[in-house]
Amino acid sequence: MSDATEATPRRRRGRPRAGTRSGASGKAAIIRAATDEFAERGYEAASLRAIARRAGVDSALVHHYFEDKADLFTATLEAPLRPDRVITVILAGPRDEVGTSIVRYLLEQLDDKKAQARIVAILRTAVGSGPGSRMLKEFLVREVFQRLAAASGSDDADLRANLAASQLVGLMLTRFVLRLEPIASTPTEELVRRIGPVVQWHLFGAGQSLRTLDAEAPLSE
Repeated sequence: MSDATEATPRRRRGRPRAGTRSGASGKAAIIRAATDEFAERGYEAASLRAIARRAGVDSALVHHYFEDKADLFTATLEAPLRPDRVITVILAGPRDEVGTSIVRYLLEQLDDKKAQARIVAILRTAVGSGPGSRMLKEFLVREVFQRLAAASGSDDADLRANLAASQLVGLMLTRFVLRLEPIASTPTEELVRRIGPVVQWHLFGAGQSLRTLDAEAPLSE
């Protein structure tokens, strides 16, 4: 996927009031407070106002550094990807390329070893049972899965979005966490060719069937 897939962050809003902490110390205090707030209250219940109070700064300073709650949350995770932003861009593109675009983006971004190591740590947290797991699941449901569900526009939209997500999470777990062969060493485009249409079918259930796709492209030896 080209660099155009990455959404361009909007200009930061707000200015800190006189007397509040600013610069690196203010930003660091906000991130520390957000980490605690998300861990205690989860992604849904946490608010930027509460985080500002916990950090001892004016809420304008939070908006100065972070675009919204999703932006601040991913900063606390040091996440190498912004799935909420990418989903928005992909869904604005050709509808029949959504599945392959999502799979290609994930695999290409995670070719970077540093990004890969960080996403492995995040995935391990996500499949756990602690507060980190709760807030990650809430973030993904609110910022990613619900958008995918809305895009499908069907009566079983939530199920479709979750089935698509199961393919994506399963791919990341087997390729980057378990390093299951031959998935771990299969070329990116081969995985895109095989998994992209499955994600597409789960989301929209239209266009080419999986049987048709199999007939068009024989499996590699």
